[in-house]
Amino acid sequence: MILALEAGAIFRILPDWVINVSYPWQYLPLFMQILAVILLGGGMVTASWFVGRHRNTTTKLAAYECGIVATGDARGRFSVRFYLVAVLFILFDVEAVFMMPWAMIYTRLPKVTGNRFFGFWEMVVYLGFIAVGLFYISRKGVLNWSQDKADL
Repeated sequence: MILALEAGAIFRILPDWVINVSYPWQYLPLFMQILAVILLGGGMVTASWFVGRHRNTTTKLAAYECGIVATGDARGRFSVRFYLVAVLFILFDVEAVFMMPWAMIYTRLPKVTGNRFFGFWEMVVYLGFIAVGLFYISRKGVLNWSQDKADL
């Protein structure tokens, strides 16, 4: 591979054989990796089946709840609040995932879009939607555990 320095930027000049590879063959490394993962996972499961002992006793088949003997019905009702908190966690986790790439290219956005503040206002609008959602759930009382009403 040849590297050429032009106007302060480094460009890679690829050999001719790389350019002439047909499009479907460019996915060959991906398919090889997927095949390797499937074979490795299947090999591990098969090896553990042959190596491990299979003695099903009543102790092994009993439910294990952090060392505490299970009592009562496992189908009891839970407050919807637990599920809402889980969804909120996923929401704010995804928000962080979307903000990281934006932060990485923020200084290059004016060159791409032609506007100095496009990237800034883009993130302000995005965080505004998130803030409206946070305001809504705080007004709804989802995060206020002291006033738990069993179900919302």
